[in-house]
This record gives sequence, C-alpha cells and structure tokens, in this order.
Amino acid sequence: MDNYKLMNNGVIHQNKLFNKLCEYNSEYSNKYNNYGIKGELISHLRLGFLLGSINKIPNSILDVGYGNGDFLKVASKCIKKCYGTDISDYITPDKVENISWENVLKTHFDVITFFDSLEHFPDINIIKDLKCDYIFITLPWCHHFDDDETWFLEWKHRRPDEHLWHFNEKSLINFFLENGYEKINSGIPFEDIIRIDNNYIPNILTAIFKKN
Repeated sequence: MDNYKLMNNGVIHQNKLFNKLCEYNSEYSNKYNNYGIKGELISHLRLGFLLGSINKIPNSILDVGYGNGDFLKVASKCIKKCYGTDISDYITPDKVENISWENVLKTHFDVITFFDSLEHFPDINIIKDLKCDYIFITLPWCHHFDDDETWFLEWKHRRPDEHLWHFNEKSLINFFLENGYEKINSGIPFEDIIRIDNNYIPNILTAIFKKN
C-alpha cells in the first residue's frame, strides 16, 4: 500500500499523514466515560497486571495520554506520586498532577504508561529519551502482516487520521529492544472485555518493558 511502509523491525508505519488529523480535545477524552463500569474495571485490571509484573508498588507513575483519567483515579489509591500528560485539556483527577511534555522529559518516573496512545505519536522513538524504570503499553493488535491487504484495509483500527503506527507482539518487542528496553510481560489480551472481536481474535496488545 502506497501510504504504509513495513519497517525492518516489523512495525507498520503510515508514511503519509492524513489530510486532517483527529483533534484531541475534551470531547475526544470524554467518550471514554461511555465505558461506564467497564472503564473502572479495566483500570483495576491494568493496575493489577502492572503490580504483578514488576512485583512491587512503584513510588511514581506517569500516564501519557490519560484520556478521562480513569486509570489515574485507581492508581492514586496506592501509588504515592501520580502524574498525567495529555494533548487534551481534560482535567486530571484529584491527587494527580498535570505535567507538561517538556517537564516529562526532565523528570524520572518509576513507571510510564501509554494506554492506546503511542500509536498516535508522529515520532515513537521518543521512548528512548524518557527517564523511567518501566513502560506499560497497550495498543491495537495488528495480526496480519502479509501480502493480503484486505484484512488490513478493513481493520477497524486502521484509522489514518489517528493511528500512525501498527504493531503485532513480535514487532512491538523488537521496537522496544531497539530503544533500550527488555520485555517483562506481554500478550495477555485482558482489555478485550471492552472491545470484543466477533472473530475471537485478540484485539488489544498489552506489554510491560524494563529500561536497561
């Protein structure tokens, strides 16, 4: 496909930007409130997956692209220092400090999370410049990397105005390895309680990496 390139590490890159990219504002973040109790449930599952994977409670955590703040509400109940950064102007929850991206790059965090956000970044290699011990990431799981373009063309997560990068589990691990991280845990699609695929294919890829 003319608009996509398969990188050597297996990542698919949208190499031509859509004419009009999505606007990430309060209205965009507010849509996550439609998940209702599932939003709170998924936040508890995320926190449990994190604590079980690193086997400790971190002292600080930053959520990049925090959306409506559901995860930070849950995380702030047991993590002492919670921060959020987002291009949207949606207000961060109580006990959570809103931090600018400029200050993110100057600050160390025990854990940095990217929940369905990294694939929106024009430059994803920024992860190598982050000061952290762990990165916890979720993103759409792109299963079919082959010569048949039909599946990819019709895939619900191929959103050229939003998603600029696409990963399967192997390419995600390759990408983080190239940027100085080793895999701690990956591949458990517990987030599919929200987004159930009719073909029973895992929908959301989840992984935790440790910075070397």
